[in-house]
Amino acid sequence: MSNTARWAHHYTSLAAFLFGALSLVIPTGYSLGAALLLLGGIALVFLRPGLKLDRQDRAIMAVMLAYAVVVMLMALWGGESSRALDRPSRLLLAVPALLFVLAYPPRLAWMWAGFAVGAIAAGTWAAWQKLFMDIERAGGYTHVIQFGNLSMLLGILSLAGLGWAFVQPRRLTWSAFLLGGALMGILGSLLSGSRGGWIGFPLVLIVLYRSYGSQLSLRLKLAIFGGVLAAAAVVFFMPQTGVQERVIQAFNDIAWYLSGDSQETSLGARFEMWKGATHLIADKPFLGWGEIGYQSGMASLAEQGLVNPSILQFGHAHNEFLDAFAKRGVVGLTVLLLLYLVPMRLFGRYLRHDNLEVRSVAVAGVLLSVAYIDFGLSQVFLTHNSGVMMFAFLLAILWGVHGHHRRCLASRT
Repeated sequence: MSNTARWAHHYTSLAAFLFGALSLVIPTGYSLGAALLLLGGIALVFLRPGLKLDRQDRAIMAVMLAYAVVVMLMALWGGESSRALDRPSRLLLAVPALLFVLAYPPRLAWMWAGFAVGAIAAGTWAAWQKLFMDIERAGGYTHVIQFGNLSMLLGILSLAGLGWAFVQPRRLTWSAFLLGGALMGILGSLLSGSRGGWIGFPLVLIVLYRSYGSQLSLRLKLAIFGGVLAAAAVVFFMPQTGVQERVIQAFNDIAWYLSGDSQETSLGARFEMWKGATHLIADKPFLGWGEIGYQSGMASLAEQGLVNPSILQFGHAHNEFLDAFAKRGVVGLTVLLLLYLVPMRLFGRYLRHDNLEVRSVAVAGVLLSVAYIDFGLSQVFLTHNSGVMMFAFLLAILWGVHGHHRRCLASRT
């Protein structure tokens, strides 16, 4: 390996670590690691590492480009300002970063450490805000829903890394470190009160069980199951966490909405937004209403008494899929689904791979899509800078590492 390649690998390792470690504990902390990876991607013009992209690499980049281009073109077609191009452009910028990671993948220890440090930092910051600053819902430096869900994501990625930790020389140390990251990341979500991320957590556990269950003895499985139930009970019944209050509030919101007593609670407003979006989809299913048309369409529905006027303060449907369908029609919904499902499918082929280092990265890639699908059920995650940046550059890092693994496996074969 040349000195240039060696330093490039060190550079990517640092960038991947910083991306995870700083993502939620300083304002726009995810931007530093992402900027370093983007600069590395630009440097490929001079480094010329001789990348040999295969069909799977092209498929990942194609869905990233397709989503960005469709959203940007439809925004321009709908008469929106140039600001509407900002969020989807992050997926364009992540493509050269992905190429750089493919060429010079980071050391896995740095990548997994970044996720765990980021999760521990987010959970600690959330606990400080909740318990010492007397903030009702911890939100870090961003919106509480974004903070809570992304803290959960870092915790989930730490769990995915346990397969890698198991085959390391210091496996007990690494396993404890990543488990600590998982617990603190999930704690950050709980202290934020962001209930949307909790709904899909059973799906996360199913993916982890399918991937790693065969490695565990029955006794250990029962111990883990009991530990999860005990931890959930402690968190639920401790009044300081606010979890019990948020769960009870959710049931009350649903009961009040169904009885017609209130449509202006947190969940009641979401149900009204979803109902309104469904009406708009039925009227313009192919290309949608656009961002501007969505607002006028919702106002018209409110005038007709079909939705509660209180929801007009919101510019989106609080559901990623309904929002994309209502604003960009079948075309917009299709590219959104491809963005999540194509990586999930391609990573998913390696969920049972014999090499645990390869498998752990595949598990993380699948869980990235699973988590974002879950988050998208109650929030339009990709319209927020934190949401789109984290997805785009995590996909770039994880697919770049995965692509390197596939090339190594192919060369050995």
